[in-house]
Amino acid sequence: MPLKVLIIGAGIGGPALAYTLRRLNPDHNITVIDRYPELRTTGQQVDLRGQGISTMRNLGLLDKVKEIGVEEEGIAIVDTHGKTKATFRKSETGTGKQSFTSEYEFMRGDLVKLLHDASLKDYGGKTSKDGGVHYEFNKSVTALTQDAAGVDITFSDGTTGRYDLVVGADGQWSKTRKLLLGAPASAAAFHSLNLICAYYTMPRAPGDDALMKMYVAPGGRGLTTRMGCTPTTTQAYLGMRADPEALAVRCGAPFVRLPPEKQKEILAEELRDAGWQTDRFVRGMRDAADFYAHEIGQVRIDGAFAKGRVALLGDAGYCPSAMTGMGTTLALLGAYVLAGEIAKRGDGDVEGAVRGYESTLRPYVDEIQKISPGVTNLFFPTTRVGIFAMHTVLGLIETFRIDKLIMWLTPEDKGGLAIPEYPEIRFEEKDGEKR
Repeated sequence: MPLKVLIIGAGIGGPALAYTLRRLNPDHNITVIDRYPELRTTGQQVDLRGQGISTMRNLGLLDKVKEIGVEEEGIAIVDTHGKTKATFRKSETGTGKQSFTSEYEFMRGDLVKLLHDASLKDYGGKTSKDGGVHYEFNKSVTALTQDAAGVDITFSDGTTGRYDLVVGADGQWSKTRKLLLGAPASAAAFHSLNLICAYYTMPRAPGDDALMKMYVAPGGRGLTTRMGCTPTTTQAYLGMRADPEALAVRCGAPFVRLPPEKQKEILAEELRDAGWQTDRFVRGMRDAADFYAHEIGQVRIDGAFAKGRVALLGDAGYCPSAMTGMGTTLALLGAYVLAGEIAKRGDGDVEGAVRGYESTLRPYVDEIQKISPGVTNLFFPTTRVGIFAMHTVLGLIETFRIDKLIMWLTPEDKGGLAIPEYPEIRFEEKDGEKR
């Protein structure tokens, strides 16, 4: 039985789910909406790790992902003079075992476009006149109510609709989460890691190469360059430790709600005299048209992230934070599991599929969201002594190849959890790419 599905958010998880559901049943009527006026094909570098590699292989898209990959050879930790203190090269296992740099690195916008285009492709099914995937932009949801038979939606343009399944894939600050759980519970689900990060591109300079370069200054401030964009630009990452509440008092409003120009002013002041290439970063930031800043944290819901016929997907329901390096992987895995649970029940038991999605994915969410104690202190030390200790520890890890030992000893998929098997979702075999 074809389903009428609404997916809120056209980032990574939303189009991945639309693609998978369409391949399972071309007659599903799938609408993907996004509050932005067009598909956002911008953004910084993301990667695949652990279960994400197996997921994309089953979805039949791993080879396509390889085609959009960027050449990043690893990461170099540098001091204020630009001297390298430790270097870690990327892994090339072809599996889930990755070093600090994954062999599956690509630009966020390229992955979004890949998934968007794949979701619209005809895979040989006899699609009904109402079937297929449809994207609508500059549109959001203002009200959501559900009963045992469906979900009623009111949109920002005043129109309404009723759906068999609604999926909120609208990011860390998800409005769908707020509508599903209520404002207090939705706000309480976000747990700050007391880190503010900003991303943008700046002109490429001599010395920028295929190694990601990371510099940490006293005060818990960090500067990073990455190369995966265009031949003339370099990705710039700024990070600083900050108490969000104290920063909000100082700024008169939460940092994430300030206009970009005000955010730039605050970051420029915080980075003053940080060392290394600070002046270059600040100049680039002031001129950047693609500047984006946000607060790093995790979304951990006290209860279920899927209820009735409404499911939260990716960062909206279980953001693991950039500190885990697993956000993209978890969003893709979530789309795969939700589609798999629907396929397993033959489309007819949506509420059962949503419950199965929650119970099946929960162990992966709990495992992936684990952050080792002291990780923030290790990578964002506040004192010169702490920075010296970080350089020393990382130097020893490189010298004695401890990172290689850890990679060899640890399971390929985080926590040793292999992805669930859904026979219906073995698209690489259907496409003649059986390995």
